[in-house]
Amino acid sequence: MTAAGPRTSAPAIADPVDRSAAEEASVFGHQPVPPDATAAYGDHPDQVIDFYRPRIAGDRPAPLVALLHGGAWRAAYDRAHVSPLAAHLAAHGFAVASLGYRRGGSPQTAQGPSQSPEATLPPPADPTTDVINDPGESPGAGGPHPPAGRWPDTFDDVAAALDGLPELAVQALDADTVDPCRTVITGHSAGGHLALWAAARHVLPPDSPWHRSSPPPFRGVVALAPIADFASSIRLGVCSGAVLELLGGTSHVTVRIPHADPAVLLPTGIATTIVHGTTDNVVPPQVSDEFAKAATAAGEPPTVAWLAATGHFPLIDPANPAVVTVINEIGQLIW
Repeated sequence: MTAAGPRTSAPAIADPVDRSAAEEASVFGHQPVPPDATAAYGDHPDQVIDFYRPRIAGDRPAPLVALLHGGAWRAAYDRAHVSPLAAHLAAHGFAVASLGYRRGGSPQTAQGPSQSPEATLPPPADPTTDVINDPGESPGAGGPHPPAGRWPDTFDDVAAALDGLPELAVQALDADTVDPCRTVITGHSAGGHLALWAAARHVLPPDSPWHRSSPPPFRGVVALAPIADFASSIRLGVCSGAVLELLGGTSHVTVRIPHADPAVLLPTGIATTIVHGTTDNVVPPQVSDEFAKAATAAGEPPTVAWLAATGHFPLIDPANPAVVTVINEIGQLIW
């Protein structure tokens, strides 16, 4: 069900049947779908964008969906696991750009650190420390993993990829195929956080290296089970403490949250939709509910679609009916 504005409280996780393992197995059971074209926006192997051509011909160039994968900002999870979703969106008439970006544990290149460091912010966390276990973000979970995210590299990459996307999309797919002036940004889990963050760059502090002087040219944001509110995510220990890892540890939280937390970067003036399953035990629905409350308090209530008896992974699984809602919500903003 889709409703304008959030509920007063998050729906409880009430389904007594734990479907999460089956849902996860289904989404990771799909074979990766190779893109129609790939373009680099930097020299690092992760600084690439995969493009998928729309499979339905229209009477004008197709709108563009910018897709950000999840995986708790960790290097073990890349855009391959959302490639079936990208192909599914293309089959429904969208041009799709699936963005790669550096995550925690990504290897450094000879170039060294980020090209746009913020001198006033604390230095990046050491990506070799604080290895812990993550019980629920991936197939074969339970082993050690590197910390989440690379500060500031993860944010550098998303900003650079999206700033360069209009030109790269036309180069990769041609102007008769794609219309980058009709772009919706979507992302799942950690990618949902990055999508919300990217839509709020003009609200960032003026001294932020990612600040834009004007709103980004998006028709809207559709965030899927996003890590949208850092305060509740930290309190709930989402993805085994991934938010604290992304920020570089508790000592950096106060300084870095104003540069990274979508729930404090409001209002944005950009149409925002949240899609979240009520039985999500990876990113609990309370996280989206807290973001929705903050947005409403800022005078900008989002559209919130709560999907009953739906966990974390069906939102990106082309075999699951939940994806119908995702496609419909994107279409509401883009057509």
